[in-house]
Amino acid sequence: MSKSYLAILAVLLVAALLGMAVAEDPGYILIAWRNMSIETSIWVGVGFLLALWLLLSLLRAVIRVLNVSGRRINPWSRHNRERRANQVATRGLLEFAEGHWSNALRLLKRSAPHTEQPLINYLAAARAAHELEDYVECDSLLREAYETTPKADVAIAVTQAQLQIARGQLEQALATLTRLRKDHPKHLYALKLMGQLYARLEDWNRLEQLLPELRRHKLLKPAEQQALEHQVYIALLTQAGQRGQHQEPGQTNAVTAVWEPLPKTLKQDPALIEVYCLQLRALGQTELAEETLRHALRQNFNERLVHLYGLVQGKDPARQLTTAEHWLAEHPHNATLLLALGRLALRNSLWGKAREYLEASYGSKRDIQTCAELVRLLEHLGDQAASQAMLRQGFELMANDLPDLPMPAPR
Repeated sequence: MSKSYLAILAVLLVAALLGMAVAEDPGYILIAWRNMSIETSIWVGVGFLLALWLLLSLLRAVIRVLNVSGRRINPWSRHNRERRANQVATRGLLEFAEGHWSNALRLLKRSAPHTEQPLINYLAAARAAHELEDYVECDSLLREAYETTPKADVAIAVTQAQLQIARGQLEQALATLTRLRKDHPKHLYALKLMGQLYARLEDWNRLEQLLPELRRHKLLKPAEQQALEHQVYIALLTQAGQRGQHQEPGQTNAVTAVWEPLPKTLKQDPALIEVYCLQLRALGQTELAEETLRHALRQNFNERLVHLYGLVQGKDPARQLTTAEHWLAEHPHNATLLLALGRLALRNSLWGKAREYLEASYGSKRDIQTCAELVRLLEHLGDQAASQAMLRQGFELMANDLPDLPMPAPR
């Protein structure tokens, strides 16, 4: 038996029971108000109330249908205004994506006040105005974005800072990011932008203070973090060296004051060691530079540090030469090491050994510095022929870098 048959039987059964109840006891209702009175049975009253409820429900449904139809048909209804604004906004965003800044700005400005999410339109319009270099309009749109969506102050401030950095308004960008960092100190992208801005401003001291936080939150790739740390500390060491040249005797060494607090890993970095020792040498503190270079080269052989080791004078020149000669066992034909040994031998007045080292270095690599050292040594040794021959070789090295120009015929 199908469900429809069961439903019909159930309706008939309910109707039969209801009919029996009405026939057995129809009930009585009396409603009196002033001079009016209504008398009826309970069942007729129930039926009247049910009919009234059905009529009201039908009337509500009709009103709802008419309202929805009116919204769709009426071109000035809120629904249709929002729909048209969304269509214009979509066209504006497409123009923005395609780089048509003027069209994007016009469409996004027109649609922004009437869309459900005006913030996106205002921010995109501000970027379009920025691309058109209409910075007054750009700032005005950002203000409108804040007025329509005050809770989006972080997104608006980030956008404003990015645009200010892009247009070179670094001081204004610094003020924007400072305010943002004060209100939202845990905002990581603002921290990253602040680091980029300090680098642009070359404010190395403040950028150094941000380095631990940048490293802790891993906002940069490891290679980028390392490069940034190198840039910061190379700049700080160089600045300290410049300050140190104007310091009074007895004052704390400015270069050492920067170097000492560095993490151990950075103190083992050859590039930073080189800058540190170059600044010490410029300040006349060659003994400290020699000691630092000696410890670093015992750990790892580095040609740039070896070259610098040959230029600084340590406390004990003989020990310095012996130390460098130990490295020769593992690097017997290294031209940089041989040049450094030649210079250290000169510092110890070992003229013959110095000549041997310099000639071996020049034989390994024809370098103008080595050539110049040999010419100077041979001239002081009185070997004018060898000095002139080496001088001609040095001229040939330099001539290779000269442009190809016509010369007069030899006489």
